[in-house]
Order: sequence, then structure tokens, then C-alpha cells
Amino acid sequence: MIRFVPEVGSTNEVLRERLAGGEHVPEGEWLVADRQNAGRGRQGRTWFDGAGNFMGSTVIHARHGDPALPTLSLVAGLAVHGAIDLSGAKLKWPNDVLVGPAKVAGMLLEGAGSAVILGIGVNLVAAPVVPGRATASLADFTASPSRDDFADTLRKSFDLELQRWRDFGIAPIIRRWLAAAHPEGTAFTVDLAGEQVSGTFAGLADDGALQLRLADGRLRAIHAGEVSLAAMGS
Repeated sequence: MIRFVPEVGSTNEVLRERLAGGEHVPEGEWLVADRQNAGRGRQGRTWFDGAGNFMGSTVIHARHGDPALPTLSLVAGLAVHGAIDLSGAKLKWPNDVLVGPAKVAGMLLEGAGSAVILGIGVNLVAAPVVPGRATASLADFTASPSRDDFADTLRKSFDLELQRWRDFGIAPIIRRWLAAAHPEGTAFTVDLAGEQVSGTFAGLADDGALQLRLADGRLRAIHAGEVSLAAMGS
């Protein structure tokens, strides 16, 4: 169920190439690398590949009756949050995990035909230095699990959340995601392809979009964008 490899360019790209070549990559199979030399994060960022951290990808195949595929970001967030199991860890829309202002984990979802490739990176023992952004590793707060143990915990956590998503729909996923997120009223700034929009967190819409309450009281639904904690600059 988990395939460990010493080094790849990108675990997401390896799975994409296997799918493009006609190979059936089953759900529940994970590809986990010791190092990535061409890993990608959101917005085209380089994916930090510190030795001992978790870097892995898996595939979700769309089925008839599944909730909207973009809501898998919420499923992934819940799975990572549960696997980390660290007091004070918060989910930040769309798919980051923070402790205080510092990012400890991130996710990247990419379409591949009728499938979705999910890549996850978790700073278990080391965090990158990113100008203007706070980062941390789990080892900064607690005894960090080994990479292999964490991989197995995350695999089980994601399998459970994915089944809940399919069995019960998105509404309970949203409720549980909100319970693990920053409280409503948290000040956010959203970068919408160069446009900066500020407001306060007002929960999620029924489709999983971020609800931002603007200074004039209006709600604005955010379906894509780079979200920062305005007060902390994360």
C-alpha cells in the first residue's frame, strides 16, 4: 500500500506519468520519497524536501455520486490534521496546516483525467526558510514520529476521511473542518492573482468555498486564492 523510493523528481509527476501511460494506480496506494529534486507546491512553489520529512502522493479515482472533486482539499486537510494530532494545529483554507502562524504541512491536488492526484508534504523534522513566511516542523513542538510511521498513520487517516466523504457527503466534512480551523472572525488577506482582498473569516460555503466578510459587511466567496493570516503574515 505504501511504496518508498529513495529519490524522484516529484511524487505527483511519477503518478501522473503512470496514469498517462495507461497504468491503473489503485486508490490506497501511496508513493513516498526520501527526497524530491523537482517537487512542486501550490502557486508553482518549490516543494521543500528536507531529509526525514514526509513527501508523498496518492490517487483518487472519481466515482459516480462522489461529492465535487475540489472538496477533496478539505478531506486531505482533515486527514493530515488527524495524522499530525498536535494540540494547537489549525487548518487554513484551502489546504495548509499551521501551528500558530507557522506552516507545518501543505497539500497539492492536481487533475489527471478522471482522477485526482494528491500530494502532501509535512515538515516532520525540518522546515524551510521562506522569506516573509513563518514555517516550522513537528519536531519544534513535540517528539516527531518517524517518516515511515507517519506515512502509515496518514494512509489510514486519509482512507477513513475519503470513505466518510463518499458515504456522508460534504456537509459533515465541512463541519469537522471548521472545528479544526481558525475561529470565525480571524483576519485574513487573500491574494487573487495580484488583487489583495482583506476581511475576516466567516466560515465555508456549502461547496467548500471560503467565506470572507469584507469591511462593509458583505460576504465574498473565495474559490481560489492564496490566503494569509493578516495579523501574523503567515
